[in-house]
Amino acid sequence: MATQDQNTSTSPAEKELAQTSAAPKPAASFSRVDRSSSFSASRIPTDVDAAGKTVIADGVVAKVAGIAAREVAGVYALGGGGARAFGAIRDVINATDLAQGVKVEVGETQAAADLTIVVEYPAPIQEVANNVRAAVAGAISRLVGLEVVEVNVEVNDVHVPGDDSTENEESRVS
Repeated sequence: MATQDQNTSTSPAEKELAQTSAAPKPAASFSRVDRSSSFSASRIPTDVDAAGKTVIADGVVAKVAGIAAREVAGVYALGGGGARAFGAIRDVINATDLAQGVKVEVGETQAAADLTIVVEYPAPIQEVANNVRAAVAGAISRLVGLEVVEVNVEVNDVHVPGDDSTENEESRVS
């Protein structure tokens, strides 16, 4: 009991000083951010607004648009002929460019996108273009949080499934 009385007579500041001097803490413990435990969505308060600015690179918006466009039924590929040729080389070395065939302009609150696509035959071209426009606008709005002012879709080719085998045979003969 006597030891308890002695401990209670010590002030909290003196206890903290004694602990700090006994075991020095690493410099990283004075970080402004708690990094002690793994990320958990439950730790993120939804009603707190922290000061700061978020900048989203044009390449991020282009990649989101490219991924959304590729998911639309009837889209065979993105980009013009030269871009698709380089894309085939990148695919071989596992460096696929998901923003291929996509150009974007990004402002503080708005974005505009221009896409070049190849439509799979016999898909209705206007319907595919409209679906690409809707998918890209929805993905940019939902994932990036920007207002989409326009999505221009240029269809520069129609892929006919038999064309691939014909091109391969011609290149072998030459």
